[in-house]
Amino acid sequence: MSRSAHPAGPRHADVFHEGHYSAPPDDLNALDPKVWAHTVSRTEEGVVSVGGMEVTRLAEEFGTPAYFVDEADFRARARAWRTAFGHDADVFYAGKAFLSRAIVRWLHEEGLNLDVCSGGELATALAAGMPADRIAFHGNNKSETEIRTAIEVGVGRIVLDSFQEIVRVAHIAQSLGKRQRVQIRVTVGVEAHTHEFIATAHEDQKFGIALADGQAAEAVRRALALDGLELVGIHSHIGSQIFDMAGFEVAARRVVSLLAAVRDEHGVELPEIDLGGGLGIAYTSEDDPREPHEIAKALGEIVTRECEAAKLRTPRISVEPGRAIVGPTAFTLYEVGTIKPLDGLRTYVSVDGGMSDNIRTALYDAEYSVALVSRTSEAEPMLVRVVGKHCESGDIVVKDAFLPADLAPGDLIAVPATGAYCRSMASNYNHALRPPVVAVNDGEARVIVRRETEEDLLRLDVG
Repeated sequence: MSRSAHPAGPRHADVFHEGHYSAPPDDLNALDPKVWAHTVSRTEEGVVSVGGMEVTRLAEEFGTPAYFVDEADFRARARAWRTAFGHDADVFYAGKAFLSRAIVRWLHEEGLNLDVCSGGELATALAAGMPADRIAFHGNNKSETEIRTAIEVGVGRIVLDSFQEIVRVAHIAQSLGKRQRVQIRVTVGVEAHTHEFIATAHEDQKFGIALADGQAAEAVRRALALDGLELVGIHSHIGSQIFDMAGFEVAARRVVSLLAAVRDEHGVELPEIDLGGGLGIAYTSEDDPREPHEIAKALGEIVTRECEAAKLRTPRISVEPGRAIVGPTAFTLYEVGTIKPLDGLRTYVSVDGGMSDNIRTALYDAEYSVALVSRTSEAEPMLVRVVGKHCESGDIVVKDAFLPADLAPGDLIAVPATGAYCRSMASNYNHALRPPVVAVNDGEARVIVRRETEEDLLRLDVG
């Protein structure tokens, strides 16, 4: 259905033909390890636990809805990316996926770098002790204040996104008596197999400078001519939630062609190439993401092959996994409220959160899994739609899934793979209070981002 079919968006309640959803799983109590964090399991009593703590206890202590992050899983994934790419490449965690001071400290301790795209993200990174030279600053419309702050603190790279920004960054750097290391973000004309709103390398979008019509080559010429800039590389990002490496191969080939053109015209071999992020994770059992070592091997081979063909030295590769690190490490815990069966269609299960804590289903038509986690059940599966408590028909958390037919108000259900973008994009719609983020590790839990209160809302309302 087209998104322009109705001014309010797609008609989420449309009844689809039988077979539009997967068949019920053989065991509703099973937890697919592809979808859940590494330490998530069921106890002998049937209660799901994470990091050695049962969700029933977590709900009592921290309330619902709440995001629970498996710290050991996060660290293991960060370490796997760092190990896969080795010391000859850089791994920049994409802060937009989810950022807090605790997350920054974990990244620092595990040897990862960080990319930010706002003054607030930069402030969080610096407050948590991330060395500025391990930070890259992104964004298609950085303010002069953001640029000045980034240069003053000494960020390792600023990624230039437009012709205006080339001049703006150079001018500010020169006024501060500094020479700023920069990369130029180019759009390479590759449309990744992803949602229209998160495909970022085709020309008709807001990011980067197009390779077409010599625009990127002109951007390189201008950057090389300005005293305030040290151009160190080219940046490319082709989209998000990508499983197929073919798009990266085409993008790398086109970026390397630009590097060769720069060498031929200016006698300069740029030392860096950043291939961005966008690697997918498993939101459902049907998803099949690649492991970091597979991605590192594939990207390394692609860039090396293309550089050898162009007779270029192989540049230092950077990647920016955000979702791929934090996404699978967390789940959102809800309490069931209202259960509303619709004969012959599905059952609507309302929870105490909704689109204010996970907008991705409404925004991107994203798919999620869900499980009953406060107990096991041998009841027959029923087709459900998990919805929130907001005054909006599109307030959907999980479009179609199966839960036990004996589901009841007060049960706890959890939606896995919510570590990326859910808290980052959370809102106060209907004056909802944004949930806390709780880190769980080795039998202990601690709040890393506290739950908002009504006092927080009123503090901003000056009356």
